[in-house]
Amino acid sequence: MLFIYDPPMKKLPPLIELRAFEAAARHMSFKLAAAELGVTPTAISHQIRLLERYCGRPLFVRRPRPLTLTDGGARLFPVIRTSLEAVAEVLAVVRNVADQQPLRVTTTNAFASRWLLPRLERWREHHPDVPIDVNGTDAVLDLRAGEADLAIRYAPAAPTRVVAKELFRDTYWPICNPRLLMGARRVRRPADLRPQTLIHVYWPPSFRNPPTWRRWFAAARSRQNETVALGEVKQVRFSEELPAYEAVLAGQGMGLLSDVLVEAELASGALVKALDIKLPGYGFYLAHTPDHPRQRLIDAFDAWLSSFR
Repeated sequence: MLFIYDPPMKKLPPLIELRAFEAAARHMSFKLAAAELGVTPTAISHQIRLLERYCGRPLFVRRPRPLTLTDGGARLFPVIRTSLEAVAEVLAVVRNVADQQPLRVTTTNAFASRWLLPRLERWREHHPDVPIDVNGTDAVLDLRAGEADLAIRYAPAAPTRVVAKELFRDTYWPICNPRLLMGARRVRRPADLRPQTLIHVYWPPSFRNPPTWRRWFAAARSRQNETVALGEVKQVRFSEELPAYEAVLAGQGMGLLSDVLVEAELASGALVKALDIKLPGYGFYLAHTPDHPRQRLIDAFDAWLSSFR
């Protein structure tokens, strides 16, 4: 069996003391070193005295002026300067490589397809060196386990155990292809929905009071005293959200849809609101772990998302 002896690293003084010495020796001025490092000249003097105590000898000749290096300081300065420059160069390479890795974003299939992907060209225009890797899934990926850098969650309340910011909230309207409202099938009140086909979407139990057709008809009865019942209308059910939206776009029926997810189609007239009775939706939250190593890019993505509202 081969044993390899790996000796422990020799003890080094704190980096703050080495940086203070390097800056002061390069400028030959405690005042200029302090301005460069954003501290006071007194702080620079204190850090250098700590380093001199560690070395057991003075590193600067302070009197008479101007400031000069002692023999020990002159031997130390080029080594520290070269070492700090090497560390800075390697860190820049490492940071550049990290910045060029795709920013991994997870969100629901519907939000990814209907809202996010059509707008990603604008992200590429402003951040051409930062690709986006979008994972559209209705499964909740674990941000704390590193399964994604950030998430856009759709939920009744802000996600817990992460940093979360509400981006926007949506509202659900009865929406359809305008072809379904032509001629004798014009809709002016809830009772006019009888000839239509209603498209349903499954809502998980975690969503309280979801915007379903049953709740919508209850609101219609309360608001307009309508007696039409849900059972009087033909119905189609989908277990996933995205196919339901596609069915409504294709004119296969009327759905209760999020105004956020069909914003473009409502603006273009490809879809229309059939009636003005609406139900509240939920919040879209940008979520990430605290002190994320890619926080700078997450902040940029946050600012980009916020530009749409």
